[in-house]
Amino acid sequence: MRSPLVAIMLALSAAFPAVADVLEIKKDAPKQYVVKKGDTLWDISGIYLNKPWLWPELWQMNPQINNPNLIYPGDALTLVYDADGKPRLVINKAYRKLSPQGRITPKGKNAVTTLPLELIKPYLTYEQAINSDEIDNKPYVLGANQNTKTQTLGHILYINGDLKLNQAYAIYHKGEPYVDPKTNTALANKASFVGVVRVFRRGDITNGVPASVRVESVKREIKQGDFLLPLMQGQMLPAYFNMHRPKQPVEGAVIASANHSREFSTMDIVVLNLGSEQQVEPGHILDIERQSPGVIDGRRGPRYPEDSSSFEKLVSDTSEFVGLEADENSTVWTMPKEKVGELIVFKVYDKVSYALITKNQHPIRIGDIAVIH
Repeated sequence: MRSPLVAIMLALSAAFPAVADVLEIKKDAPKQYVVKKGDTLWDISGIYLNKPWLWPELWQMNPQINNPNLIYPGDALTLVYDADGKPRLVINKAYRKLSPQGRITPKGKNAVTTLPLELIKPYLTYEQAINSDEIDNKPYVLGANQNTKTQTLGHILYINGDLKLNQAYAIYHKGEPYVDPKTNTALANKASFVGVVRVFRRGDITNGVPASVRVESVKREIKQGDFLLPLMQGQMLPAYFNMHRPKQPVEGAVIASANHSREFSTMDIVVLNLGSEQQVEPGHILDIERQSPGVIDGRRGPRYPEDSSSFEKLVSDTSEFVGLEADENSTVWTMPKEKVGELIVFKVYDKVSYALITKNQHPIRIGDIAVIH
């Protein structure tokens, strides 16, 4: 017979299903906000919401515009509530009619971006993460018409590849691999943009004739072995996208950073060992967690491993590999992970992605966990 306690618990679980994210407006949120030049959707969502990934829910039902992502400097946003009492943010058209001089910039290509464009633009336009095998199959620089280390505007380069006449190509330098910390395998190689060239001789590789290109712009030194991609490949990415949580659990790690520092903070860019293969996409907001240090509870009381005896350290190290939890004198405690920040993904490849740290309680480090449970 089912116990009364079980019956009560089942009834409660039916009446109160799993708690989802609730759209709650900050207590100090303004009833009206005029969008300024330099604002981002992230900035505006932070004015109204503690959970920025709920921004589409606050904004998407706006019937006044076709694309719910597009907001422009000078738009007056008004907080209203629908018939069900749900908060919505809409454009106050009356403000624009009464105060046309309030518009800061005209509409057009000046829509407010999701994230600060000056921070992410180099990674939208100048950085790639490409598999090493794919790079090896690309046409590459053999040499130049002058034996100089730095190729400048107008210099001619010779390319090991059959290229399209008059086609513009971007030149990239193959950098260090992004390595998965668990498997120690290379996920992709960093590829840095170095310049733009245009083909004026097609070449014929079968008969040993290289293609000839002329340098049209240089960002950094062009080297022998640098490879070519069609100019816009991998560079046509949106500056605005929906911020949202993944629908499925995700867990990866921070494996590199843009500034090569040991620790980084809000508005720093990091690389994750998560990509489209893990169903990660631009706009995904993930938590950053860190494993709390373990503790060995032995004869001298609880201590961190670095403060323990050689034997206790051996017990701790062995437990990680063979599953030991304790011996008669020592107990190894594995502590939980704790949240230390948040990030938003803005560029995704097969196995890696670039993300911007949007919040941190402690300095973020290589090895910290990017996760949604």
